[in-house]
Amino acid sequence: MAEFNVTINGEKHRLELDPNTPLLWVLRDHLNLPGTKYGCGIAQCGACTVHLNGNAVRSCQLPISSVKDNKITTIEGLSENGDHPVQKAWLEHDVPQCGYCQAGQIMSATALLKNNPNPSDEEIENGMNGNICRCGTYTRIKAAIKSASDSQIV
Repeated sequence: MAEFNVTINGEKHRLELDPNTPLLWVLRDHLNLPGTKYGCGIAQCGACTVHLNGNAVRSCQLPISSVKDNKITTIEGLSENGDHPVQKAWLEHDVPQCGYCQAGQIMSATALLKNNPNPSDEEIENGMNGNICRCGTYTRIKAAIKSASDSQIV
């Protein structure tokens, strides 16, 4: 066991954990932040996507020991009231079906738009590559990202 001081959603936390504990389980099991989902466990589906200093990362394969002084943002920390422009666009375009992958999709989309506020269709497809939606709402995801980019969120 080791002690870690981490900042998640703007709050500092002191945790005593095995250094190899994946960030996903720290969030869900130790900090009661269940919005980040477990999908595949091998960083291939995107359901566990969070932001590490604003960049999309897969939390299922990121050990807590590698977080260090970096800032983590989860879907719960994206906006206090669920009114981030990407979240609003998701509702406007009726993106979610089962909803399981949506937190990871939204976190990837917001990171994409932060780095590229006006992405082309090809840039959206490349930026969202690896975020799997079993319900197949990819067309609506792309439309929502386009709408959010039009709102100039950055």
